[in-house]
Amino acid sequence: MVDNIVEIDEQNFQQFLIEESQKRLVVIDFWADWCAPCKALMPILEKLANEFNGAFLLAKINADEQQQIAGQFGIRSLPTVIFMKDGQPIDAIQGAESEAGIREKLAQHLGTGGEDLLASVQQKLADGDFEGALADLQPAYAESPRYDIAMSLAYTLMQLNRCDEAQTVMDAIPQEERTGEHEQLLDQIALKRESSKSPEIKALEERLSAEPDNLELAFELALQLSQANQFKDSLALLFTVLKADKEFKDGGAKKAFLDALAGLGKGDPVAVDYQRKFFNLLY
Repeated sequence: MVDNIVEIDEQNFQQFLIEESQKRLVVIDFWADWCAPCKALMPILEKLANEFNGAFLLAKINADEQQQIAGQFGIRSLPTVIFMKDGQPIDAIQGAESEAGIREKLAQHLGTGGEDLLASVQQKLADGDFEGALADLQPAYAESPRYDIAMSLAYTLMQLNRCDEAQTVMDAIPQEERTGEHEQLLDQIALKRESSKSPEIKALEERLSAEPDNLELAFELALQLSQANQFKDSLALLFTVLKADKEFKDGGAKKAFLDALAGLGKGDPVAVDYQRKFFNLLY
């Protein structure tokens, strides 16, 4: 199994630059220790190589140590990034480049797999088939949490009224990748969360605001929120109830709490945090 990132020398040149480029895109990063822009560019390339999880191979070449290879490619300035396919250079970037610029290049040369997926998803969303879109997006996101896939997944979850999960996806997008579109979707999620509240939920919120120590009201509101897929808010209320009375409703609060945890799904950071709190509370 070939890794997503390799160091190139004369011994593995044939294997990774020629043979591997017959199977997938190879992105060659020519760099040197003295080159400051190289040191800024390399972490971006490494991050993308890991994010794309095998869609391309990042081949790193120290131009000072591998002068013969650099000469074969006609490298005259650093950093230089060369894109290879089928044993031939097909594109290049010279000098510093932003992450967005590199992503654009990758999109041009990685084929249409991701674009086909998103086109199919967009059609399903237009048809109102949100469950179908979700079924396509979840495995794609697990394999490669690209910005465009993450945004589509968050939007789909929001449409299914799974706003907590949508928020988790949005929060996981690195700060440097966020655009105005990201902020707009955050606002839409907040509005969706508020508009999805039933009259019963709103009435209970008002009553609880007037009686903040009323465990019966808090428990009832938590159940309503959980039924509306607002698991984070439900967990917060249920944890407050459990802190006051671990056996509230003859264990009903515990069961509701565990159900809300399950609703968030394994690995959700909020679920992990509340699992830890719950364990500490009980033991």
